[in-house]
Amino acid sequence: MDKLLIATLFTASLATAMPVAVAQTATPQAKAPQSRHVEQGQHAKRAFRLPSERVEARLAYLHTALKITDAQKAQWENFAAVMRKHARESDKRVQERRTRMAEGAKRQQLSAIERLERRQQGMAVRAQRLNELIAAGKPLYAAFTPEQKQVADGLLASQHGRGGHARHRGMRATG
Repeated sequence: MDKLLIATLFTASLATAMPVAVAQTATPQAKAPQSRHVEQGQHAKRAFRLPSERVEARLAYLHTALKITDAQKAQWENFAAVMRKHARESDKRVQERRTRMAEGAKRQQLSAIERLERRQQGMAVRAQRLNELIAAGKPLYAAFTPEQKQVADGLLASQHGRGGHARHRGMRATG
C-alpha cells in the first residue's frame, strides 16, 4: 500500500511539473540579468531617487496614520526633524556613491579585517542614529493616545519581523 501511495504521488508530481518545464522551455530566452548599477539612468525610473524624498512620503503617511493632533505637533516636528536629518545624511552617501560609479571608480579590495572594521563603523553610526530617533520618539510616543500607540506599535512591528531587511519601512532612521 505504501509503494502504491509513493508511486501515485511521484506520478502526480511529474504530471504537475511537466507542463511547467515545457512552458519554461517554450518561452523565448529572457535577457541576462544585469548589474543593479548598469546604467546611471536607471535611478530616474525609481519612485524615489533619494532617501529624503522617501522620508517625506513616509512622514506624510505616518502623520496621517497616527492622526497627529495640534497638541502633539511639537513632539512630531522634533521626531520628523531627526528623520529628515538622517535622510539628508543618506542622500549625501548615495550621491557620493553614484558619483564614484559614474566616474568608473573600481571597488576597493578590502581585507577580511578591513571589511569587519567597516561593518563595525557602520553599526556604530546606525546605533547613534537609532539613539537619536529613540530620544525624539519617546516624547512623541508618550503624548499618544492609546489608539495612536496601537497604530504606532503596528507600524513598528511591520518593520522588524522581516529578517533585518527593513531599511526603508516603519518609524526608523533611513539609510
